[in-house]
Amino acid sequence: MTKYKELQEHLKNNQNIWLITGVAGFIGSNLLETLLILNQKVVGLDNFDTGHQHNIDQALEDAQQATGKDLSNNFKFIDGDIRELKDCEQACDGVDYVLHQAALGSVPRSIEDPINTNRANIDGFLNMLVASKDANIKRFVYAASSSTYGDPPDLPKIEDKIGSPLSPYAVTKVVNELYAQVFAKTYGFKTIGLRYFNIFGKRQDPNGAYAAVIPKWVAAILNQEQVFINGDGETSRDFCYIDNTVQMNLLAATTDNDKATDQVYNVALNDRTSLNKLYQMIEERLIQRTQGLERKNPIFRDFRAGDVRHSQANIDKAIELLKYQPKYKIEKGMDEAMDWYVKSLSV
Repeated sequence: MTKYKELQEHLKNNQNIWLITGVAGFIGSNLLETLLILNQKVVGLDNFDTGHQHNIDQALEDAQQATGKDLSNNFKFIDGDIRELKDCEQACDGVDYVLHQAALGSVPRSIEDPINTNRANIDGFLNMLVASKDANIKRFVYAASSSTYGDPPDLPKIEDKIGSPLSPYAVTKVVNELYAQVFAKTYGFKTIGLRYFNIFGKRQDPNGAYAAVIPKWVAAILNQEQVFINGDGETSRDFCYIDNTVQMNLLAATTDNDKATDQVYNVALNDRTSLNKLYQMIEERLIQRTQGLERKNPIFRDFRAGDVRHSQANIDKAIELLKYQPKYKIEKGMDEAMDWYVKSLSV
């Protein structure tokens, strides 16, 4: 039995209270669904700047469908903002674990509006750190980012080797990690950061500020719109299915290995898929599922400012210290997610 499977069985019989910031977002709502299925109590904090009420509604509905129980009484929602310390303090009251997902997470958005990106991602992060420390939270797990690696060409990316940030968003994520280190040294408050690499799956918004390539292209292909690829299509990413990401959050929050804390980890597969290959994979799966859909070549255009050319993560550290075992490769994740994409993203 894997460590994650053991943890799932343990949680079903041992109820805790979890705070998810950014609960109305893509990753936050998937964490909510899983925790409710595992008989946990959840407090959710969001201001709906980039999240949606329908993500929360769907998470509650999917959890009920999975368990046959109405689990809404195990969920408490706070309409609040991480940029307000009092909202963070209210949300942390009585909580065991914090999964801090709230952020303004778009590279292009950060280039257009670095001030608000800074307020949410640095001021908001510091507010959550202080509130969690003062509330004696058992573990604070936060969403870090692969953008922290910046410009070095070395692959795969290893946690302790980072370069210069390429965007205001990347700067904020580097600062988050520095604050986390300082809080461990100064206050003995040890956190765990998760550097997400290109996460995909259900409830990912193709139209939002975070618009990721997979749902964006799925929506365009389904609606017979033109798909644009930045650059020559050989740019590559380490795409990671949402269920692997949920696993890492729960393993990080509950680890009893002290060496595993005050650390950052890559959340990925140690794999690389080019955008050209990705387009083929998406198109093939959509044609299988959609009557009358025809193949259409993408249009290539200029590279996007702030983007790195290739991205791939070494996950040995997560495997060793957290016993991470990603269940889903990109193909399996794509198969799992595609039915939701087709149902949700068609006009």
